Amino acid sequence: MEIAVLTSGSSGNCYRVSDGHTSLLLECGIPFKEIQKKLNFQLHEIDACLVSHEHQDHAKAVKELLKYGIEVCMSTGTATMFDCDLLKITTVEPLQQFKVGTFEILPFSTEHDTAEPIGFLIYSTVIKEKLLFATDTYYVRYRFSGLNYIMVECNYSMDILNKNVEAGLVESALKSRILKSHFSLENVKRFLQANDLSKVEAIFLLHLSDGNSDAERFKREVMELTGKPVYIALERGEIDAYTL
Repeated sequence: MEIAVLTSGSSGNCYRVSDGHTSLLLECGIPFKEIQKKLNFQLHEIDACLVSHEHQDHAKAVKELLKYGIEVCMSTGTATMFDCDLLKITTVEPLQQFKVGTFEILPFSTEHDTAEPIGFLIYSTVIKEKLLFATDTYYVRYRFSGLNYIMVECNYSMDILNKNVEAGLVESALKSRILKSHFSLENVKRFLQANDLSKVEAIFLLHLSDGNSDAERFKREVMELTGKPVYIALERGEIDAYTL
């Protein structure tokens, strides 16, 4: 599986996944022109875009992608949040599999402060590899087996967040929202422990908070826990160089 980070973080999220036959965008949370640029103006090679929820840092370019003719897939609840022709959006339902080219995709419910957020389990029928994508959720209720790649949000750690609250850098109200809408390092580790990682080749940590995270620490702790290669998705659209 080819995995490319176009951008990751609170300012925007967008990733490209390909099995050599079908190419997907996961999220489109940056301006359409920026997506084009980051794809070297080869947007015609994208078969569809999967959108987890309606927040702008994940869905900014939905309308432009639709106008360009790219299939955009999201939950029914998320689709109702856009003031555009809903007939142009491909709506999908949690736990109902659908296909895009050579990919079989299973959406599943996640936990975020939006209409109907979802994650995606993506399986290539050609290369027989399975990828899990889960972001902007404080909990994942499902367990998965046979995973080869995991792309998961790791937004903050409790100790850093608490220190920032004590220092007056984060308001208590914002802390409450973060706890009920984003994946902490602690919960990511519990989630990974609860899943079958025997076939996992790489774990990608996404959407790190600007002020409530520590990339090197998060990478180190997840590597120590899982024994798997761990990569940090950087805001500027790269995978951290020190892991390669």
